[in-house]
Amino acid sequence: MDVMPLLLLVAGSAAVAAAARRTPVPAPLLLVAVGLAVSYLPGVPDYTLDPEIVLPLVLPPLLHKEAVESSYLDLRATVRPVALLSVGYVLFATFVVGWIVYLVVPELPLPAALVLGAVVAPTDAVAAAAVARRVGLPSRITTILQGESLLNDATAITAYRVAVAAAVGEGASWIGGIGEFLLAAVGGVVVGLVLMAPIHWLRTHVKEALLQNTMSLLIPFVAYAVAEQVHASGVLAVVVVALYIGHRNWEVDFATRLQEEAVWKMVAFVLESAVFALIGLQLPVVLRGLGEYEGVDAAWYAVVVFLVVVVSRFVWVYPGTFVPRMLSRRIREREDNPTWRGPIVTSWAAMRGVVSLAIAFSIPLTVHGGDPFPQRNLILFLTFTTVIGTLVVQGLTLAPVIRWLRFPGRDAQAETLAEANAQAQASRVAEQRLDELLDDERNALPPPLAERLRQVLERRRNAVWERLGQVNPVTGESVDDTYRRLSREMIGAERAMFVRLRDGRYIDDEMLRTLLRRLDLEEAAAYRETE
Repeated sequence: MDVMPLLLLVAGSAAVAAAARRTPVPAPLLLVAVGLAVSYLPGVPDYTLDPEIVLPLVLPPLLHKEAVESSYLDLRATVRPVALLSVGYVLFATFVVGWIVYLVVPELPLPAALVLGAVVAPTDAVAAAAVARRVGLPSRITTILQGESLLNDATAITAYRVAVAAAVGEGASWIGGIGEFLLAAVGGVVVGLVLMAPIHWLRTHVKEALLQNTMSLLIPFVAYAVAEQVHASGVLAVVVVALYIGHRNWEVDFATRLQEEAVWKMVAFVLESAVFALIGLQLPVVLRGLGEYEGVDAAWYAVVVFLVVVVSRFVWVYPGTFVPRMLSRRIREREDNPTWRGPIVTSWAAMRGVVSLAIAFSIPLTVHGGDPFPQRNLILFLTFTTVIGTLVVQGLTLAPVIRWLRFPGRDAQAETLAEANAQAQASRVAEQRLDELLDDERNALPPPLAERLRQVLERRRNAVWERLGQVNPVTGESVDDTYRRLSREMIGAERAMFVRLRDGRYIDDEMLRTLLRRLDLEEAAAYRETE
């Protein structure tokens, strides 16, 4: 097996993603653009998306990471719009896209057209999260988009399976399709509910941080595999388990949380970068099989599908936003009145991604009887152009659209005040607990050490308030910045001295690693105090 193409993909995509941080272009868009450009360079190997790798090995960790960082409480508060998009919109888009493509493309059977509809219906979790973070979407809209993209893959994959069964001649029926959807949805949730408590119990009872992190990396694959084994939705199982873990992550040992954060940031960075680069690199593979549809016809069909996907989103989102409020007094009482701006952003931010391409590449080559699957290559091409179109057109214009709509920005001062009040309450409770502990003779400490504990509490309590203060007129730094810089300088001096002692053979390397780790933890603590 030649590993060089894989190494080049990972290294190249990571380099492009890192470079994107210095540009105004979101990393997913730059990765796709570079992938498109590189795909025709001499000597670049073919990178064909393998659904047997993407769906069970790439999708679960990406979904897990996004779900762990999502808010269960926020998702619960937006369950109605999330359900309307992740289930209702996906089915609506499947039928609308399928029906119009069936009318426009000659000799394309309706079941095969519905396969295309199901493939391009789901929005992408990674793209939605990446762009939302970059352009600063309002928090409620971000929650809705992330919730939708975490859950809609299950609906799309089920709709795809039903459409493929009809296209290949397995006699799929409406009743059978509804039954398969219910089995996938309910089964995936049930598997997630069954697994989440035992998995979390293991995470809180295994004390070694290295073993806990190994377990953490296995969790999404286990949840996905168990659900798929019983023909349920692996996507939903992964999301349910991850939401539970994220909601109760505070119960895990601090060392595990610190390591997990670093490990999952690295895993997500590598996978996300490679995934978006792979999208662009698919161009030669997709164009090679177009055959009779090359040229103007293929371009016309691509434009039609892209426009239908975009317009159908608006057609679904606007009634889905306002009609339930008109019909339900309870919704009007519980939810704030939406403006016309929110649905525009919710509609325009619906980008497609690697899941659509992976599903498309899993379309069987033949139907029952051995005949080729109807227009399989055209479906691949239209999926590819739709993914690229939404990422490039909508991704590049989303920030200007948000600026044009003049959404109110986040109130940084109000957020800092809320943080300061929360920290003050927590510090008071911690100080009371410290007094109780010090009153017990078993916890007797010399006065300087007891005072040091109180100073740590005082520093943590004041750090947030100081962010509202004035900057240093000489350096332009805030108090936090100065504190952090001086702490780094002191720790840096200690670190350099330890290295000199090691080089002089006064201490060995093992002791050096122990001392440096202690300094690293102190530096991390000092940084987090003033974040």
